[in-house]
Amino acid sequence: MTVEFKAKGARGEIWLYDQIGASFWGDGISAKSFQKELSALGKVTAISVHINSPGGDVFDGFAIFNQLRQHPATIEVEVDGVAASIASIIAMAADPGKLRMAKNAMLMIHNPQGGAYGDESEMDRVKALLRSVKDNLITTYVDRTGAKKADIGNWMNDETWFTADAAVQHGFADAISAESAVTACFDPSGFRNVPDALKRRMQAAAPQPVLDIRRHRLADQGKRVAALLSA
Repeated sequence: MTVEFKAKGARGEIWLYDQIGASFWGDGISAKSFQKELSALGKVTAISVHINSPGGDVFDGFAIFNQLRQHPATIEVEVDGVAASIASIIAMAADPGKLRMAKNAMLMIHNPQGGAYGDESEMDRVKALLRSVKDNLITTYVDRTGAKKADIGNWMNDETWFTADAAVQHGFADAISAESAVTACFDPSGFRNVPDALKRRMQAAAPQPVLDIRRHRLADQGKRVAALLSA
């Protein structure tokens, strides 16, 4: 997996081919690192963001989304393989009409997850925080798609995987680009409803390092949730 930033004249290019949020093992990219690399692109007038990510830390993801939305350049997004979980929120940072998905790419939305240790009151605080995070996710998707909040919420409950055609139909993407050979490579057991076609593509792409998204989600995001609740 890789993350790369390049500036070519007035145009910047970003490849988010990794999990969101830096982990103890050195995987992924944090919002802090993203901001540093984004600034280093200079005064570009257009930025093309290529995404192939299983998601990761929701707080880093929202920070990256906001950095892109606040940037003066035109933001174009290309989903090359998978934009899953919080990576799908980063995709929503594209300017109107500028979000494209490869014909064989997928976009997934689901409920936020986290962990905590403590008594009944601690669990109640975790539940309230997750509910607030879900509300923020829903609002971001609704702003992009124009879909009803109830529909977005139900899709998240079901861990819904959208093909490029379905993503365009429901407003998550604006157009479909040529089929891509890029394959997301991560441990699919961290999700409930990974489509069989995607599983087969991942198996066909082996040998590649498999990204254990469960390790990142439970270890790093769980620590972040606990830290927020104790602040």
